[in-house]
Amino acid sequence: MLARRKEKHQTQKKTPEQLATEALAGTGTAQWTVAGGGSVTRDGQNVTSTYAAFEVILNSGTTKAYSTKNGGGLFDDNGTWSFAGTNFDKFILTGVKPAATREISFTQTGTTLRFDFRIPVPGARMDGTSSLSGNYTFTLVKK
Repeated sequence: MLARRKEKHQTQKKTPEQLATEALAGTGTAQWTVAGGGSVTRDGQNVTSTYAAFEVILNSGTTKAYSTKNGGGLFDDNGTWSFAGTNFDKFILTGVKPAATREISFTQTGTTLRFDFRIPVPGARMDGTSSLSGNYTFTLVKK
């Protein structure tokens, strides 16, 4: 009987992928936003005002869908996401906008989620009169 209890306890332990998925998307969906305490920097410069209304919704289901609002030309409106590699500390978004197909590092602490990613010059389409290239840090708060 002790062996059964131990076995049951072991099967309930979450995998690194499950823990990383919950950090990003909770156990269903999670909505993260800049508004209400978040910030955005590009190459160390504060550009929060450009992305003040940015929101991302990440789904933890088998399709791993995402949607964004007010992505400032960086993010597609929707698509799917997947982990990059087996460390489960980076993910990739599908789409055609500059942030798509880039490895996005993430760190979740309490109700804060931080994204770090780089848009290289060849992949940075012009948005009006300025390039979107640079090193970005999005600090998002749970909505």
